[in-house]
Amino acid sequence: MSHFSTVKTELRDFDALCAALSDMGHPPQTETRRVRGHRGQTMEAQLSIPQTNGSDIGFRWNGRSYEVVTDLQLWCQNVPVERFLSQLSQRYALHTILATTQDEGFEVVQQSKAVDGSIQLVVTRWNS
Repeated sequence: MSHFSTVKTELRDFDALCAALSDMGHPPQTETRRVRGHRGQTMEAQLSIPQTNGSDIGFRWNGRSYEVVTDLQLWCQNVPVERFLSQLSQRYALHTILATTQDEGFEVVQQSKAVDGSIQLVVTRWNS
């Protein structure tokens, strides 16, 4: 019986996902590999984060977005899975916005983090 769980996400951009995970202190392994779970069970994922207990957190492309695949019984992070995904989504959104603003000719002039954890960006673009 598989212990792997799949959590659907709206994470679609590979580079933004990698950057967000790195921001959180989890630089991902970016090659497709088998992530490890309970009693040697494995599942294929395109990105993975090894955990200290020998299991992994994987991100598998489902044709539309990256879904999280992991054995939740072996979750070994400082925060619960819901909080981890919330933090990841916030960092992912930041990197997506930064890439989009740069592509459209904007420059970030200020970035600050509020006490509640929200991030405020001030961008500008000079028209000639």
